[in-house]
Amino acid sequence: MVSSEPVQPSHAACPHAAKPDLPPGDSPSPPRPARFAAIDFETADMGRDSACALSIVLVEDGTLVQTWSSLVRPPRSHFVFTYIHGITWRDVQHKPTFAELWPEISSVLQGVDFVAAHNASFDRSVLRACCESAGIFPAPNSYLCTVRLARSVWGLRPTTLAHVCRHLSIPLKHHDAVSDAQACAKILLAARDKGHDYPTLLRQHRLKS
Repeated sequence: MVSSEPVQPSHAACPHAAKPDLPPGDSPSPPRPARFAAIDFETADMGRDSACALSIVLVEDGTLVQTWSSLVRPPRSHFVFTYIHGITWRDVQHKPTFAELWPEISSVLQGVDFVAAHNASFDRSVLRACCESAGIFPAPNSYLCTVRLARSVWGLRPTTLAHVCRHLSIPLKHHDAVSDAQACAKILLAARDKGHDYPTLLRQHRLKS
């Protein structure tokens, strides 16, 4: 293993070499562990601003360290996709709006290296539409798509979340926001365990700005 400590010159060979200008006992700080967020939105209708559920799973140094989740009251009471996720207007009519939840959401996402989602273009567009509707400017996070990742790393097709989870033996309750976000995080961790580091995965499978 290569040491991260600086190599000191030999004073016998170089008697006037300058010593590092560090206070006694100081040493370089260790690098911060890699930290990313896996997210999943469920929507009420065809409008991308109609988020009715959101889950965020934080992963630090290869470990799921936090799961944040909430139902969301969308701007319209008509639900089109209840048959997919089971959420109705009655479930969310007294829940906070996206704007009311934003301080919590932004706090959870603060400081992540990137955001991951399965079919990330959808989740990013929902986040942006909800922020726009609320008059909020989201942080310019990089987004990694685990659909693209699964096709590249395992050669899978189709690459629905259910298909990928079945291939990797990841438990899944599909269209439950918590389960979907956790599954997305575990797909990324499985790719890392296969020898693919985060910077390379992000470079290969990130969404264009």
